[in-house]
This record gives sequence, structure tokens and C-alpha cells, in this order.
Amino acid sequence: MSSPSGKTYLDLVKACDSYPHIDISQRPYSRDDQTALYQLLLPGDSRPHGFLLPSTIQKMPWTSNFAITHDPSGPRSVRVLDPSNGADTANSINAAFKEVIQSASDSRVFGNLIRPHPEDYKVLGANYDGKRVQLLRAAAGLFGICCRGAHMTVYTRTTAGEIKIWVPRRSRHLNTWPGKLDTTVAGGVRAEESPFECIIHEADEEASLPEELVRKHVQSVGVVTYVAESAAGSGGELGLVVPDILYVYDLEVGPDITPKPQDDEVEAFYLMSVEEVKEALLREEFKTNCASVMIDFFVRHGILRDDNEPDFLEIVTRLHRTLPVAVRS
Repeated sequence: MSSPSGKTYLDLVKACDSYPHIDISQRPYSRDDQTALYQLLLPGDSRPHGFLLPSTIQKMPWTSNFAITHDPSGPRSVRVLDPSNGADTANSINAAFKEVIQSASDSRVFGNLIRPHPEDYKVLGANYDGKRVQLLRAAAGLFGICCRGAHMTVYTRTTAGEIKIWVPRRSRHLNTWPGKLDTTVAGGVRAEESPFECIIHEADEEASLPEELVRKHVQSVGVVTYVAESAAGSGGELGLVVPDILYVYDLEVGPDITPKPQDDEVEAFYLMSVEEVKEALLREEFKTNCASVMIDFFVRHGILRDDNEPDFLEIVTRLHRTLPVAVRS
């Protein structure tokens, strides 16, 4: 389906999954040698856990706990060293990240670190004696690690069976994507929590939905994966490699349930028909990754199908991109 502006659902999915495909078996991991990416490597692990831009390499105040390889004939890399020599690798990595990120924050060389979230993200695929590897959320994009989010679409049905969806508008004072339409409930998954627990507390904080209701009725319905290139609206550096996993949940509620803003991140909630959501999507009113989550909802509920959407197969494929970084231990 296309809009009067010419935008299609596939265009919206591509706007989210926007980074050129990275083949980790080949050099230079980018479009040309001048923009060749650097792999983020962890002790004793040959798999990339992130990708960094050359500009990040140049501006980051690296410490002695990192080894940088610039050789253009082979994979360029940033390797985190382990001064504990295996005695406490995870904590050594975490301390190295904390020190260099604090130094970068103090020097104010990256926009991402000016107003950082006071929470950490887990580095997926890293496992040292069961201990987490983590770094400051605001720095995740600088290191190109895979981030985790949790998104829940809350919907209801009319007496005639028509689906209606609760859609929030982001507060206009937010640093990222101000005023855009969003998923009903969504948040970044902190290092120490599961996606499900993230949904539970975000449902309360953002939409005033009772914990008992969500725990009893929410359905885990899959994931959306993509690699974004950070752009205007993201609130930080442009052009960063941002692999992402969104854990997707559905919650069907009765007409007596009305989400209400509780924190200052949501301006208002609207109960929108499917046609109204379609129109808002094609007007590009949704935050980019939330557009992909909504399109995934349409696919799962049979609203978008092969017989009514010419780009159906490519849309479904692009919503589940294979990520170029380690995601399991």
C-alpha cells in the first residue's frame, strides 16, 4: 500500500532497517575503505560484538585497556583487554568501558553522552563465568553493540469485531523523536532485567496499566530485528551502527481499560482504528522502529497479507534481519 506522498510499508521498514548489510566474512565491513568499520572484540572471542565508526575511533579517549588495530588489509578492530588474565574478565571489561565512557563524557566529545540515561545495557553474547558484560546505555550506539527493547501493542475489539489500537504520542520535550506516535508501551531493556519485566514496569510507568492485568494477559509474540543507522531524531551522533532486537508483545483488553500517561514521556493516548493507524504510518507520523512494530502487528493479525500487499515477502524478511553481531553465548 502506498500513500499520496508515495511512501509504502516497505519504505517504512527500510527506514528502520536502514544500515547497509554488513558481511562479517569480508573486509571492509562498510561501503569503502574511508568509512570501514571497526569490530568490537572481547577477550578470548573472535566474534564481533559491535561495530564502530572511524570518527568514533578518532574522538574516543582510549585507555590502555583497549587495543586498536588500524590495518586496512585486515579487519580493523577495537579489542578490550583483560588485565585480570582470566581471573575476573567480566568485571575487567565493565571497568574498562566505564572508565573510557566517563572520560568521553567529561570531555563532551559525543552528543550521546551529554544527557545519558543512568542505566546500563547488556552486551549480548558475552559470557564469562555467568557474569554480565555491560556498558552505559547512552554509549551503546557509539560501540555499535546490539541493544534490546520491549514493545507491547495494546488493542481492543468493538462489538462488531473491529480491532482498535491504543497509540500514544511522545511528549514534545523529549530529546529523541519528540511528538512522534509510538508503540502503546515500549522501553529499552536494562542489563539486569528480562524483556518481560521491562514491559511490566513500562506498562505501569507509561500507561498506568495494572501489573496484574499485564502479567495475566500479555502475549509474547516474537521479535523484530534490524540494523539502523542513527539519524536526525535519535538525539546523538549521526551514522552510528545500531543493531537492535525488539521483543514484541500483544495485550488485548476490554473497553473498560484505558491507558493513561503517568510519567512525562507520553503526551496522550488515542484509540485508533486500523485505517487511522495505516494513514498515520504512511504520513510517517510514527517513530521509525515503532512503525516496524506496528507493521509486524498487521502481518501477525492478517491485516497485511500476500494477497493485499505486493511487498509482503520483503517486508516480512526485513522485519527479521540476521544481525551481524554475537547475540548468544
